[in-house]
Amino acid sequence: MARNLITRYAWLVDTISRYGRITLKDLSEAWLRSEISEGKPLARRTFFHYRDGVEDMFDINIQCDKSTFEYYIDDSGDEDHLRLMSWLVDSVSMSGMLSNAHDISGRIVLENVPSARQHLPVIIDALKQNHRISFSYKSYTRSRPTHGVMLEPYFVKIFKQLWYVIGYNVKDRQIKTYSLDRMSSLNMLPDVFEMPDGINPSEFFKDCFGIITNRNSAKRIVLRVEPTQAKYFRALPLHSSQREEIHDQYSLFYYKMRITYDLKEELMSHGASIEVLEPQELKTLILTELQQALNNYQ
Repeated sequence: MARNLITRYAWLVDTISRYGRITLKDLSEAWLRSEISEGKPLARRTFFHYRDGVEDMFDINIQCDKSTFEYYIDDSGDEDHLRLMSWLVDSVSMSGMLSNAHDISGRIVLENVPSARQHLPVIIDALKQNHRISFSYKSYTRSRPTHGVMLEPYFVKIFKQLWYVIGYNVKDRQIKTYSLDRMSSLNMLPDVFEMPDGINPSEFFKDCFGIITNRNSAKRIVLRVEPTQAKYFRALPLHSSQREEIHDQYSLFYYKMRITYDLKEELMSHGASIEVLEPQELKTLILTELQQALNNYQ
């Protein structure tokens, strides 16, 4: 029953977000056209029940314009809340769309992504209550897992379909990042902590690409990008600081970012379609990596 409710919530969010604004009459007609209705109309009382469920479960508010009697998804709020809500709407909408596609499931190819469902609810609860967490962690750089890691969780972030928690490691006395898929024996502790002043997720990663950050200052980065690849950069910018200068045979992309491992790996993944022009430090880093890779084939 719970699974059916979530599917219906997903359908409701997806339908309203696609229409932008929709009357209850039109929504009911769309409901009847969908497989999820099982041929039964959407009663007004049922709609209000689902709307309340969407708000409770996803913190997505479905509002009504009293002048037109149209329903829409409320997108008011601060920037961080809007980003979260946009992600939730996309995720829930995708869930609703796929739930109605079971008859063509053999023609939908999905990527195998490590699940964070086991650990994310515990960490979300810890974030809400400002409680410490403890866990064992299997780092890829160590042969044995580290047991008894105690962390004051500050925030979570998703990057390349993996969830990470960023917080203060009590033993090491520094802020660290942990991937949820490498955790085990996770528990929320009774110990309460206070969020330090000045810790803001948006500011923390403001000058970074990816999940890895450092204390280095942000640098001016200039990339020369061939025309086809430039289209992808326009569609999905590497960073919020991105700006483009278009030339006949190439584009120049300008950024202000810190030089990190994630950034180096991302730039190298584009191969010969991009060239780092500035800074020299980043050029040297990539040249060294490329030379080491070539040495493996000589």
